[in-house]
Amino acid sequence: MAAKVGLHVLLYPILLLLTALDLQSCHGDQERKVYIVYMGERPQGDFSVASTHHSMLEGVLGSISLAKKSLIYSYGRSFNGFAAKLTDEEAGKLSEMQGVVSVLPNHKLKLHTTRSWDFVGLPRSKVVGHQGDIIIGLLDTGIWPESESFSDEGLSSPPRKWKGICLGANFTCNKKIIGGRFYNINRYFGSTDFISPRDSEGHGTHTSSTAAGRKIASAGYYGLANGTARGGVPSARIAMYKVCWSTGCSSADVMAAYDDAIADGVDIISVSLGFDRVGQYFEDPIAIGAFHAMRKGILTSASAGNSGPIPSTIANYAPWILTVAANTIDRKFVAQGLSINSYDLYGKSFPLIWGGDAANYSAGFDPEISKFCSPRSLNSYKVEGKIVLCRNPQDDTGVLTANGVGTIMTNSFTNDVAFSYSLPATRISTDDGLKILDYIRSTENPIATILVGETWKDIVAPYIASFSSRGPNFITPDILKPDLTAPGVDILAAWSPVASASNDFEDPRSVRFNIISGTSMACPHASGAAAYVKAAHPNWSPAAIKSALMTTVHKMDPKKHEDLEFSYGSGHINPSKAIDPGLVYDSSEADYIDFLCKQGYNNTTIGLITGDNSSFCTTTGPKRAWGLNYPSFSLPVEDGSPIKAVFTRTVTNVGRPNSTYTLSFHMPPPITVVVKPSILSFSATGEKKKFRVKVHGPKVAQQPITSGEIIWTDGVHVVRSPLVVYTVLPGSTFSSLPSQKEPRFN
Repeated sequence: MAAKVGLHVLLYPILLLLTALDLQSCHGDQERKVYIVYMGERPQGDFSVASTHHSMLEGVLGSISLAKKSLIYSYGRSFNGFAAKLTDEEAGKLSEMQGVVSVLPNHKLKLHTTRSWDFVGLPRSKVVGHQGDIIIGLLDTGIWPESESFSDEGLSSPPRKWKGICLGANFTCNKKIIGGRFYNINRYFGSTDFISPRDSEGHGTHTSSTAAGRKIASAGYYGLANGTARGGVPSARIAMYKVCWSTGCSSADVMAAYDDAIADGVDIISVSLGFDRVGQYFEDPIAIGAFHAMRKGILTSASAGNSGPIPSTIANYAPWILTVAANTIDRKFVAQGLSINSYDLYGKSFPLIWGGDAANYSAGFDPEISKFCSPRSLNSYKVEGKIVLCRNPQDDTGVLTANGVGTIMTNSFTNDVAFSYSLPATRISTDDGLKILDYIRSTENPIATILVGETWKDIVAPYIASFSSRGPNFITPDILKPDLTAPGVDILAAWSPVASASNDFEDPRSVRFNIISGTSMACPHASGAAAYVKAAHPNWSPAAIKSALMTTVHKMDPKKHEDLEFSYGSGHINPSKAIDPGLVYDSSEADYIDFLCKQGYNNTTIGLITGDNSSFCTTTGPKRAWGLNYPSFSLPVEDGSPIKAVFTRTVTNVGRPNSTYTLSFHMPPPITVVVKPSILSFSATGEKKKFRVKVHGPKVAQQPITSGEIIWTDGVHVVRSPLVVYTVLPGSTFSSLPSQKEPRFN
């Protein structure tokens, strides 16, 4: 495939490298690095962003020529800012300039797919609204346009609102993939990268087809998960913004992609990547881009991260983002142990050896290292032709390079996710591994075989994947995160044929579909569901769509999850119900601005972010976020303090004109909940009603989480919101909660 790229594309990385060297030489400083200068909303009228950015850089660098060479991106289609190569001192000077909201160092982000849509209850034949008018923009590793999942057969021309383009050699859009752009601030490309929106990693093709892939009846992975693969909205259009490469994903590229996607006219933005942890909202490029997208009526759906089950590891935590956790579906792949094993040994047995007995002493490895079967640690003379028992190996490459036949991996970390490998392999529990080790020790000629993978029904699904990042929200603990959960374990979807077919990057096999796991896979399920709701209700705001998805979820079983809503948010996504939620918790830009004011942002910063000098904060100092019209309720209480809070909420009737909703709620004692009023009567669609929720109780001590719920129902619709109360310990991340006089409860 690479031979088709062309000489001009192969030379492109060299030209970019020369440009980078020229910059370094002109600056005369080896310590320059990329910074993002964020300046809020784009000024209206006749305004040259590049000219302004050059002028600012000239003031710091001393000459316009250095300024032009330093500048990498000018963001100006949807918001104002730029990326440039600067020293720390120069970045500090820019941060003090008038009109600058924040200066962020460029960071690397982490990448965070037959059966899954059936499992969430979205029938294949259920079509609502004008789904062909919906455009999903994905920030990812690119897309493989020739995949049958992206056929444009039967589709009309792209919607008139579309303003995007298709860039890059050896890449052609069609009526399904209507846009393709690529960004690479590092100006370095790996040997497998395509200098275009084409996908060499597989990840972006997988997420795109999950969200909006066409129906493909012949999907499967070496006989596993056979069936019809499809996206949530198969007729929706796709725009790919390639920000991730074999070398990683850059925050400056993410900002550039958001700048374009908003201006291009996408309806939903799907972001299956994120930071481990960022300081404040406007120090996070995804939060920044999502805020400006929200202002244009575009919802961002983003992955929660893969750092679970550790508490407070949640990514993409801004309240204007739909944050998606990952759950299992009722299908698992087994090969004695948990594995997507595509290799059939036909029952033949092979000699079995313990990795600790095959140490490669000549390379400096002893049994305490070789038991993990890491690369070069195994003696190939002892391993060749055998199956190797390994303790918690990172992958199968150590056994593979030592000419082993297969590997049995013990694992004490996860028991809910299967992986594919480039040789026969399976993963078992530590206890089962000890039994096999006893067998090896007590048997003169131990033997084993590894069965080809099978598909089993998982009757306890859905439950949250062990890897899915957990709350609570460490920036604003009054906002419950994640928002909801969606399928993200063992998902089959389209794949790039030049990407590895397994966890081994050297795997030479080529596949059309692949099975992988992560919150990266959950996110496009939520993105597809959001597109489904958007098609049915094109005028709904991002907050209304988000509310519809959150309040109509399937409840998760709390007995399976000790961290309760911190793992699954409101619950498991249910798009069929979301198109008719009855009531929505809507929020406007003004509501988010009020929230930001209470988070401590001042008038000047808010004015820059919004581009409106009339924006102002009426509060002084940080306040609690109990007034943000969020579809869930979160109350952190400092350890040893009494429980007390009053939440205010407003619901909008999006159902029948004349309807009455009655209240029901649940909260374990000794916590008391009072809701006023307890009946909401509507006479028109679009009518709004306000209610208040008072939560109070005695002093609490080290109470991790108490889970309750508030439900409004008219006999047809059930509008449910979780309510959680938990303690935070002194000295913890959350211990400096803003103090606030309890408002009067009427």
